[in-house]
Amino acid sequence: MLVKLYVQNYALIRELDVELDEGLTIITGETGAGKTILLGALSLILGSRADSSVLLDKEQKCVVEGTFRIEEYDLADFFTANELDYESVTILRREINTAGKSRAFINDTPVTVNTLRDLGDRLIDIHSQHQTLMLHENNFQLNVIDSFANTGKLSDDYRQVYRRYRSLKKEHDEAKARADKNKSDFEYYSFQLSQLEDARLTEDEQEQLEREQELLTHAEEIKVSLSTASDLFQSDTGSILGLLKEVRLNINRIKDFMPRVNEISERAESSFIELNDLAGEIEKLAASIDADPHRLAQVNDRLDNLYSLMHKHRAADVRALIAKREELKKNVSSIISSDERLIELAKLLQVDFEKLKQLSGEISAKRKSVLPLVEEKITELLRQLGMPNARFRIELKQVDDFTASGIDHADFMFSANKLIEPENLAKTASGGELSRVMLSLKSVLTKNINLPTIIFDEIDAGVSGEVADKVGQILAGMGKYMQVINITHLPQVAARGTKHYHVYKDDTGDSTITRIRLLSAKERITEVARLLSGSEITETAMKNARELIQSAKN
Repeated sequence: MLVKLYVQNYALIRELDVELDEGLTIITGETGAGKTILLGALSLILGSRADSSVLLDKEQKCVVEGTFRIEEYDLADFFTANELDYESVTILRREINTAGKSRAFINDTPVTVNTLRDLGDRLIDIHSQHQTLMLHENNFQLNVIDSFANTGKLSDDYRQVYRRYRSLKKEHDEAKARADKNKSDFEYYSFQLSQLEDARLTEDEQEQLEREQELLTHAEEIKVSLSTASDLFQSDTGSILGLLKEVRLNINRIKDFMPRVNEISERAESSFIELNDLAGEIEKLAASIDADPHRLAQVNDRLDNLYSLMHKHRAADVRALIAKREELKKNVSSIISSDERLIELAKLLQVDFEKLKQLSGEISAKRKSVLPLVEEKITELLRQLGMPNARFRIELKQVDDFTASGIDHADFMFSANKLIEPENLAKTASGGELSRVMLSLKSVLTKNINLPTIIFDEIDAGVSGEVADKVGQILAGMGKYMQVINITHLPQVAARGTKHYHVYKDDTGDSTITRIRLLSAKERITEVARLLSGSEITETAMKNARELIQSAKN
């Protein structure tokens, strides 16, 4: 429950510090005094949007801080999930700086506004007049039914399976779309891969083939040149080796007479040996060259195939072709594995489909079983609230597909007249009637939900007399189960409060600001009297105020 609200520099509030208690707390004040401003400030720590326009002093930041006692509300898992320190007394704080930038904190730990909102939704329900629009929302209507049907555990199990089912379905649909596209891609990739695998590519093959092609293409020319060179070395007349033999003989004749030519003789001998060996190599090489048109045709065909593949795949060389082959292998493998995943997803979806079917069926059965009870309780409360001919019905229909709340769609049906059958609440109920329906629903929900605090902003607008007194009784009854804060103009309702705050404007300084104070017992009588008689408080009004307050205690 909310035990303290601190507001600084918000709208008409310079600084405000309010301590709150259990039961029914009443807030009253003149029209325009700033009662709704309090709700605006409180909504900041519940995650509402904010900007610099909320600042009273544009040079100072705005701070709103709410202190909550939460030990009874099973919120430890929320703190664990959001990596926050759990404290039985927890503080939610929101700050808006002069530039309009917002910061949010839970127990002094910075959090996102969404996290702040998630926790705030578990702590406070603010009901303003426009919130009656929620009556038209299917989720709200089903939540009302579920609170009576006690579907909590079933609904938790259902939502867990439903989230997984939705995630699997999304993945399945995406995989299916890829599979449809992959059908044509698979054939294309497989054909390309088959061509490259049939080519039996090796990294150095292109260079080797190009060298062999060059050799085979010029085989005749090479053989003639080598043979001619070999003849020059070893022909019968005028060969290089023959002439070199003559050189050796002539030098050897004189080496006994001229020792200096010994070195020349040795060099001549060495040259002869080297040239003789070279002649042998050339002769062998010439003998090895053979013009082979068949082999040349094979080499040309192989190179043409490689060049064609390189051109087709825009590859610079065979290495790039090999890289392309490996890429295609991965693509084909990916398509095959995605098909396998699609089959697996379909099986998982079917399992969760059956689970959802079972759980939603059980939830639906429990909902249907409590409809008469809900209708009876709400109809009775509406009659107590001044609509003696009111009838409240609930229509529950099954939808075609699973939703986050099951397979049911709820319609609240209402009629305030005997002769008119109940119709859709949104079409038939006036604003005042909607407010009474909402109050009735919130009243019966109080015993079934574990919500710490509910705040009503003039839920009693448009009623008076005995109906107003009944509204006060209902609100006081709700206060026995939870903290109820009610902003009101009705004396019958104000008299029922366990605490009573008065909001007023202070014009004593250089500006108008909103203040709030807790009324004493005497001040409370005066305030209820003001609500009864207006600005001029009469003795009769004071007497009636005392009687109202005393009657509320009994």
